[in-house]
Amino acid sequence: MVSRIIPYLTGDASAARSFYVDVLGFEVAMEDPVLCLRAPDSPSAQIIVLPPGSEDPEPRFGVDVGEPEAVDAAHAEAVRRGLRVVRPLRDEPWGVRRFFVEDPTGTVINVLAHLP
Repeated sequence: MVSRIIPYLTGDASAARSFYVDVLGFEVAMEDPVLCLRAPDSPSAQIIVLPPGSEDPEPRFGVDVGEPEAVDAAHAEAVRRGLRVVRPLRDEPWGVRRFFVEDPTGTVINVLAHLP
C-alpha cells in the first residue's frame, strides 16, 4: 500500500523553507537530517529538501509504502526482477527502513516506511 509519494528537491534549505512556508503556506514537519515541509490540512502532502551532496545517488522522490514489511517485500521484488538497487536495504537512525532502486527510466527512488 502506498501511503504517499514525496518529491525531493536539492538546494538551499533556508530559501526553500522561506518560499514554501511564507508563499505557499506549508509548515515545517522536520529539519534534521533533511528539511521536510507538509501541507497543514493534508499532512501526507510533503516536500523534502536535501542539502546538495547529501545523498549519493540522489533520489528524485520517495515512495512511502506504509510498513517496514512492505519495504522488505518491495526490495525482494526489485531484486527478483534484476532492478539495480543503488542503496542497500537498511534502517536509518532517524526511524525509517529504506532502500534506493533505479526504476526502468533510470530514475532513482527511495522506497521507505517509518519504523514503529
